[in-house]
Amino acid sequence: MTQLHKDGDSFTLGKYWLNSNLWGAETGSGSQYLWDTSQSDAAIAWGTSWDWSGPVDTVKSYNCAVLGWHWGWKLSGTGLPLQLCEHRNVQTSWDFHLQETTPGSLNVSYDLWLSSDPHLGNANADHEIMIWLYQSGDIRPIGTKQTSIALGGTTWELWEGSLPQCGWPVHSFLRTSNTTSQALDLREFFDYLVERGLSTSQYLISVEAGAEVFTGAGRLDTTAYFVEIGATSSLR
Repeated sequence: MTQLHKDGDSFTLGKYWLNSNLWGAETGSGSQYLWDTSQSDAAIAWGTSWDWSGPVDTVKSYNCAVLGWHWGWKLSGTGLPLQLCEHRNVQTSWDFHLQETTPGSLNVSYDLWLSSDPHLGNANADHEIMIWLYQSGDIRPIGTKQTSIALGGTTWELWEGSLPQCGWPVHSFLRTSNTTSQALDLREFFDYLVERGLSTSQYLISVEAGAEVFTGAGRLDTTAYFVEIGATSSLR
């Protein structure tokens, strides 16, 4: 088992890489660890633990598994970038256990990145899409609630706004009931946003999955996780 605790540390698990992403740590105090558990042809397993204090409205960390880009590219053979106009399915499944030893605020979420440049380097993406599977504490996504929608066999609230310090648009799908096991075709979310005006010329450059922690102590153990880029097909 490899264990990381410094911001920016990473290691690979097949086509994925685990990212010790403590991007908001300076807004509070505490620590976080990230480790690998297992890897197979079908899925990876990994975990992270944390103990953070400070303002309840600021993110301290987003330790995650990354497929593709994160302000640069580390690995080939990921199936990304993928232009939305290709209408290819992006199947994913995530099973995890969450333990909060000191109650605080967090979400367990996908973080997806879109860019008009399929070879984007160390620069900001054009759009961020978050899919919250689980939330704890008094937190809400960036922006305001726009509507409710049924996708992937469950219901979501769509929130939209811009990240204040950077300005890119953030589209957040907040699951109306928490889950620790979810299978999705991410293409359904892209297609829905295209109906609302998102350009199909955008490229999906990254799929991330992790815990976005504001405050509290606990651990997330991912028992099985995968993302597969599939063939072109019609969902509707």
